[in-house]
Amino acid sequence: MYQFPHFKAVALALSLAVSGAYAQDTIKIGYSGPLSGGAALYGKSVLNGMQMAAAEISAAPVEIGGKRYKVEIVALDDKYNPSETGINLQRLVQQHQTAAVLVPHSGGVFAAQAANEKLKVLLLAYTSLPAATERGNKLTVRIPPDFTTYISPFIKAAMSKYGKNVALAQADHDYAKAWSAAFKPAWEAAGGKVVADNPMSYNKAADFYSGVSRVIQAKPDVLFIGGASEPTALVAKQARELGFKGAFIVLDQAKLDEMAKITGGYSTLEGAVGVMPMSGDDRPDAIAFTTRYRKLNEGKDPSSEVALNYTAVHATIAAMKLAGTVSDATAIRAQMDQAFRKLPGQYNPASVEGLDAKGGSIVNAIVASVENGKLKGQLLRSSAAGQ
Repeated sequence: MYQFPHFKAVALALSLAVSGAYAQDTIKIGYSGPLSGGAALYGKSVLNGMQMAAAEISAAPVEIGGKRYKVEIVALDDKYNPSETGINLQRLVQQHQTAAVLVPHSGGVFAAQAANEKLKVLLLAYTSLPAATERGNKLTVRIPPDFTTYISPFIKAAMSKYGKNVALAQADHDYAKAWSAAFKPAWEAAGGKVVADNPMSYNKAADFYSGVSRVIQAKPDVLFIGGASEPTALVAKQARELGFKGAFIVLDQAKLDEMAKITGGYSTLEGAVGVMPMSGDDRPDAIAFTTRYRKLNEGKDPSSEVALNYTAVHATIAAMKLAGTVSDATAIRAQMDQAFRKLPGQYNPASVEGLDAKGGSIVNAIVASVENGKLKGQLLRSSAAGQ
């Protein structure tokens, strides 16, 4: 059937108008972290949190600068290798035009900082090492709190109830070394004594009896342990089997709830002091987030990595909206503090209150202790002064 050219033109114009009204651009946020190898579970937890946030934002697209956007996470595996992180950063920026890149390990963060300012990309650093924001990099945001904020309350909780002699049996990787270097003088300053120091390779062994036996011979009241959750749990379990009856100070890389699954419950971890698991946080926003996450993940509990990196993605998009740009990393970085501060509680289950002057997060974390086989929490207000 013949159609007049005029009608064709009108139909085409209407079609373009309708498609334009609903067209969405894509904001790409990059991820470079371990998705294979021994740290894959950790890396996938970080990525799960990011993807959960991206899905929520894309379900009700955000408007920035007059355009509507959905969010996509572009994930590359760096196998926990900093040299791979550096290569991935280049790929994410140059091939995928990512607006920001999240890296969840300190070695990778430092490798990325060698290039992110030159590439003009915002680096979202998931590491508790304060050095990440003390190196003067103007396009870095540190997502978790400075780990040194945990040391004093951990020491107070363990020393007051169990005694002043501590033995160190932590992992031997760089993050655990940083924890140990800060912990030892703090313990001694509090009037305690380090009676043994025997770091172990948590990633290369599953039998820690000889190493644990060596430190227990020094008759400590407290064992300082920590690395990934599974081997940390094995260290605690084997210490109990060797007759240790004291407390554990657990560095924040290990998660008490994940450890309890290995030890067969919290009774083995009696006296342990660590960071409260997200599933044990009884603040309303944390409870609501845990409930949503369980529904999406077959009843699994979210880790702190899931929660904090979920919030980091929401805050990054909020900062873009405040800055009115999805590409100017300097302008976006300038709005990150306000973005965290103004973020609705449903998107901020870990209660990040903002950023300090150097770009480190201010978080009201909860210190957890295991008492009578159950978790007991104490709110720790993070200092604005700056894993």
